Amino acid sequence: MASLCVFFFLFLSFFSSLMAESSDMALLLSTIKPSLQGASENLLLSSWNHSVPLCSWRGLQWGFSSGSLLLCSDASHSTNLTLSRDPTLQLLSLKLPASGLSGTIPKEIGELSSLQSLYLGVNTLSGSVPFELGNSPSLSAVDLSGNALNGSLPPSIWNLCDRLSSLWLDGNSLSGFLPEPAVPNASCGNLQVLDLGNNRLEGGFPRFLLNFHDLKELDLGGNLFSGLIPEGISALSLERLNLSYNNFSGVLPEFNSKIGAESFQGNSPGLCGAPLGKCSGTSGLDPGAVAGIVIGLMAFVVVLASLLIWYVQGKKWKNRARKVNEAAEMEDEENGGGEGEGKLILFQGGEHLTQDDVLNATGQVVEKTSYGARYKAKLVDGGTIALRLLREGSCRDRASCLPVIRQLGCIRHENIVPLRAFYEGERGEKLLVYDYVPSRSLHDLLHETRAGKPSLNWARRHKIALGIARGLAYLHTGHETPITHGNVRSKNIFIDDFFVARITECGLDKLMVPAVADEMVAAAKSDGYKAPELSKMKKCSSRTDIYAFGILLLEILLGKKPGKDAKSGEFVDLPSLVKLAVLEETTMQVYDVEVLKGIRSPMEDGLVQALKLAMGCCAPVATVRPDMDEVVKQLEENRPRNRSALYSPTESRSGTGTPF
Repeated sequence: MASLCVFFFLFLSFFSSLMAESSDMALLLSTIKPSLQGASENLLLSSWNHSVPLCSWRGLQWGFSSGSLLLCSDASHSTNLTLSRDPTLQLLSLKLPASGLSGTIPKEIGELSSLQSLYLGVNTLSGSVPFELGNSPSLSAVDLSGNALNGSLPPSIWNLCDRLSSLWLDGNSLSGFLPEPAVPNASCGNLQVLDLGNNRLEGGFPRFLLNFHDLKELDLGGNLFSGLIPEGISALSLERLNLSYNNFSGVLPEFNSKIGAESFQGNSPGLCGAPLGKCSGTSGLDPGAVAGIVIGLMAFVVVLASLLIWYVQGKKWKNRARKVNEAAEMEDEENGGGEGEGKLILFQGGEHLTQDDVLNATGQVVEKTSYGARYKAKLVDGGTIALRLLREGSCRDRASCLPVIRQLGCIRHENIVPLRAFYEGERGEKLLVYDYVPSRSLHDLLHETRAGKPSLNWARRHKIALGIARGLAYLHTGHETPITHGNVRSKNIFIDDFFVARITECGLDKLMVPAVADEMVAAAKSDGYKAPELSKMKKCSSRTDIYAFGILLLEILLGKKPGKDAKSGEFVDLPSLVKLAVLEETTMQVYDVEVLKGIRSPMEDGLVQALKLAMGCCAPVATVRPDMDEVVKQLEENRPRNRSALYSPTESRSGTGTPF
């Protein structure tokens, strides 16, 4: 009887070993695959089945506890039947960026004990980041960017600190306060890249990040953070920092030369200090003197309270007086008054400017266009602004000019250079005051040849194109009255170190008299951006903007200048070049060679879709063209898979690493 029991036990053990499946493989098929593909079958995930060799399952890298990898070239690893029984088989990497995934991130990923990298960026995954993700003990790289994730970030994410080297969560809808690590003073010793940009995170600057001493790249841009930027951040060895488009205020700490003004754009007007403009009213006292003043004030707290009440009341009265004066000036402008003296109208972010600041700024001409000259101007306090002096006689009368100016002054978008002020002099001269963007134009980046110029691979070009599309979509649909750009071209797009595109010269065509508007149409034709219907209508619209964007997107993909060549005099018609390549079945040869570097599948990386989209925007019939919201949607749905180059802005063709 005992021998029968032993035999039965051995039989069950043997049977169980036959039926058992690698725990990672079982998790992958039972829960992870259904969660990631959402409601419909996904082409890439369809390879995850027993009829396909395990080494060929898309987006996965397998290994064994011995340290060896699962390779299709190894004949002993060719059958799934054997592998499914191997308890040493482990999933090392799950990489499915830009793969059309539409489900949720399964919490079971936290049970993959050997998973080292998780790349699910640029999909349409929704829901929250699961708490259980922090339970995965081997994760060193996580990219969940460019999805539709929402809710708050679980504090367990910092459980990965011991091994985590990069964490990308940008471009989602994460909200609330950034949670602190459970372990006080956690240093995340290996973390070099942290990107939380373009979410809805709020609160003060997350001070626990100051303990992350090995951080090289930190991006908190495009959120709702507010308050002071702490001094301790300058002690980090940051090579790239983005705190733009939040609500930070106060005096900036002293940063190294690698951190430029673009890292802080779009914050509260009260944010000041190098590399932004100087702070007005600073005392220049050393810390000891400041400490003495604070101690003295504490001793006279009652007096301080009285002074504070007096100051607040006085400020209220000053604000009321200022508003009354501004209203009176606005009424005077609308009634055509104010003869014999200049008028300055301020918009959000330009409140610190005065008429003397604008008129006493020392400028140098940067560019001359049909609108007039553009200047880089230095303010007396050391700050820099961009001035556009409208060409004499080019602007409409004052009554029709001011409503357009006020509409342009309301434009606030990450991808558009904002108008901060408008000045009209006593002789009718008109100045537009913008932020100065210390960047190169897209035209120069695409066509200029010089040592140290950054390489423009497809990931970077896609990011630029998407930024331009978002900016134009905002102009067309972000206001009660749509705004037409009227002069979309690569020379009017500035690109910063993070390959963020910023559009200039928005809506200036509405200020022009008909004769100048005709010149603009002629210039658009010469530069190759002119929509066919402009020959008859001679009036820009959102549809003509879309046509010009289509030409611009072709310029980005092909790397060729549209329009008349200055040397040969020949006209380069980009849509015709593409049509000819399609007819001759040489489509891949039409792309710029730099675009194709590192691309394994033009279809999966969105290159083919981008070319089709550009041609759709260039349709001869205006009503056939997609609107800019649709353009944005298509670009977002067809992002390149490999986006790592976006985090190396100083990489150059010459290899010198010279930033632009």
